[in-house]
Amino acid sequence: MPISESDELFERGVKAVDMGNWLSALACFEKAVQLENRPVYNSYLAACIAKERGQYNKAVTLCREAIETEPDNPAHHLNLGRIYLFQGLKNEAMKTFREGLPHDRDERIIRELDRLGTRGRPVIRFLKRNNPLNKYLGIILGKVGLR
Repeated sequence: MPISESDELFERGVKAVDMGNWLSALACFEKAVQLENRPVYNSYLAACIAKERGQYNKAVTLCREAIETEPDNPAHHLNLGRIYLFQGLKNEAMKTFREGLPHDRDERIIRELDRLGTRGRPVIRFLKRNNPLNKYLGIILGKVGLR
């Protein structure tokens, strides 16, 4: 079965995203959506719009619509999480990545979660995490390599 032009553009766009070439990916996804409006195309287009144009509200809306249409596709959660990261919303991004894992253990989501890391326990557990003593002890121990 021959591959359609929109699928070919989509594949090129995904490769461009994987290589960090968001602008090239944006062009591919825009053309793919013009040819055939599919949720997965819109999801990737949303991530590119957020990264290249800073249109976060539009991007979040596109991704949420894709999730509503195809809730079991982890790519939508991956892209929504990326959008949150572009906005500087790390906690929202991690939550979104985790929501995508039960649908399919997508390696890209796992890599994003590994890259973001997890917070360790506070150094002094009976003090709150945001206590200055905990904060600065954690920084010092981290730099020395004991944490």
